[in-house]
Amino acid sequence: MISKQTIDKIFSTIRVEEIVGEYVQLKRAGSNFKGLSPFHEEKSPSFVVSPSKQIWKDFSTGKGGTAISFLMEIENFTYPEALRHAAKKYGIEIEEDQREFSEEAKNAQSERDLLYKIHEIANDFFQNTLWENDEGRAIGLSYFRERELKDDIIKKFQLGFSPEKKNAFTEFAIEKGYTKEVLEKSGLSIFPENAPNGIDRFRERVMFPIHSFSGRVLGFGARILKSNVKTAKYLNSPETEIYHKSNVLYGLNQGKQAISRKNICLLVEGYMDVISLHMSGIENVVASSGTSLTTEQIKLIKRLTENVTILFDGDNAGIKASFRSIDMLLTEGMNIRVLLFPDGDDPDSFARKHPQEYVEKFIENQALDFIDFKAEILLKEVGNDPIKKAEAIRDIVKSVGFVQNALKREVYLKEVSNKFGLSEQSLFNELDVQRQVNQNHNQNAQQQKENAAPVKMEIVPFDEEKGDPYLYDVLFMENKLVDHMLMFGDVVLKRKDDNNTDYQITVIEEILHHFEEEQYQFLVKGNEIIIDQVKEGIQNDELRSGSFFVSFMDEQITTKVVDALIPLDELENWSSRNIHPPNYGDKVAEQIKGDVLLHKYRYIDYLIKETIAELEQYSSTDEVKYFELIKKITLLKQASMRLNDIIEYSPIKGIYVDRKR
Repeated sequence: MISKQTIDKIFSTIRVEEIVGEYVQLKRAGSNFKGLSPFHEEKSPSFVVSPSKQIWKDFSTGKGGTAISFLMEIENFTYPEALRHAAKKYGIEIEEDQREFSEEAKNAQSERDLLYKIHEIANDFFQNTLWENDEGRAIGLSYFRERELKDDIIKKFQLGFSPEKKNAFTEFAIEKGYTKEVLEKSGLSIFPENAPNGIDRFRERVMFPIHSFSGRVLGFGARILKSNVKTAKYLNSPETEIYHKSNVLYGLNQGKQAISRKNICLLVEGYMDVISLHMSGIENVVASSGTSLTTEQIKLIKRLTENVTILFDGDNAGIKASFRSIDMLLTEGMNIRVLLFPDGDDPDSFARKHPQEYVEKFIENQALDFIDFKAEILLKEVGNDPIKKAEAIRDIVKSVGFVQNALKREVYLKEVSNKFGLSEQSLFNELDVQRQVNQNHNQNAQQQKENAAPVKMEIVPFDEEKGDPYLYDVLFMENKLVDHMLMFGDVVLKRKDDNNTDYQITVIEEILHHFEEEQYQFLVKGNEIIIDQVKEGIQNDELRSGSFFVSFMDEQITTKVVDALIPLDELENWSSRNIHPPNYGDKVAEQIKGDVLLHKYRYIDYLIKETIAELEQYSSTDEVKYFELIKKITLLKQASMRLNDIIEYSPIKGIYVDRKR
């Protein structure tokens, strides 16, 4: 198990804006950063990162936490995996607590962990075979060098080789202690009836490991080198629990920083296209790896940039089929350009023929916007046929219809109008027709889906808190006071006692004293945990406020703390509009005093209501208990009236009538 000293060093070293920035395109907003949620489809950014507090908050889903919790959420890492990933990124050496580690080693690993581990083992095996094995060097390494790949690039992409022996890796993995079940589920081995000892899925092929966004090996692509063998040229890993090809882009792990830095992504088709461009110094490139582009893949790119240039082979017969990809990219709000290489060239060959500067300038100068690209392709076959020309224009307008931004859509239609000498009104009319057709199609598809789905009875839960206004008011104020402790816990307040003598007290101590004085029973479980930790801190001469709790590996506590430290107002960058509202906490002394009194008032109201309910049980069964409760209600009402006078509360308007709850 990772030692506490190492964990503390990781948390003190890592930067949440750097970790999150690898997955989300962040833009400065005052003292914070904002971006689109990576967990939820949205058009307006609701994801906030606070460098000063080292936390993040996703207002669209309610999630939030530290850099480590973000890695756990986005990558499905376990806590130790997230710590190790962060430590590797920042060059922190992991120290293990050997006693605890031996206990941890006894625990069974999850199937998911085993799949990640077996792919890591396989990746090392294929690389070692390429570099250390005679067969690997003679066949695999020779092939890569024939393709003019340098050793550093081969190692950067962790390329490897699987030997000819039919169960070389399977035998190796079983000797390492991995079971047949794990090997079969990973897709790396097959166990047919006629070969009970197993067969390697990949044999005598060069290996291209496919990495996740964070760099974990998910699967493999493999190319056979013999031309006289009747089998697929490329063979990919099957779908597994950790590998879904529609959710992965080849080269994204190696290119994500360059994509983010240059604010543009080059989209190619094959593994070698990516690798050759990297070798020429162009790293902002990914490949769909021979599969049709998916919405999930587009969203991966959109985390880093909204600008995409698609690179096609000059003689690619499937260019027309790529029109679907263009429409999908436009639907997701991407800005698209398309480049056709000269006949006979693809990104791989072109990058190997020319120096980096030439390739970069060629892409920049020759790439067309999607309108010019589609026009060039479609109008080649039109000739003087007006019907075919109208169909080609209709196809282009159809793509414009996928553009989500209204202003961009209008600009594109003006461009089509100028290009083909057509009136803008006729193009807008055609666009309306296309939209209506799409809308009817979507409605029909939805109707068919609903008709096919079995009807289920839904049970609508009763919202207990809002159904009981007294309980709701107490919970609201309880949460507010705990939020104050988290946000301003160590702030020192200047107060006067009953003798008008000055004294100082921290926010934590004042609120804690109030809770103890009222013998308050917390109604929210998470708050009780926080208060217990705060009390323990005071006993150790330590003030535990928000920063202490953000690294708690308790989702309920983390969410509570992040909500307190990044309020909803953080979404707005008022200063950019020359609006300067008062900051939350500008008058913290008055705020704490008022909220303590209001909580007391709400709590008394709640106790009166609860006592009246209890009173009914004893009206005819226990006269002594009945009159005790009457006395309690009387005293509570007297206390309520005194508080009325102190806080000048109006039962009609309410003390915070202008505030949103």
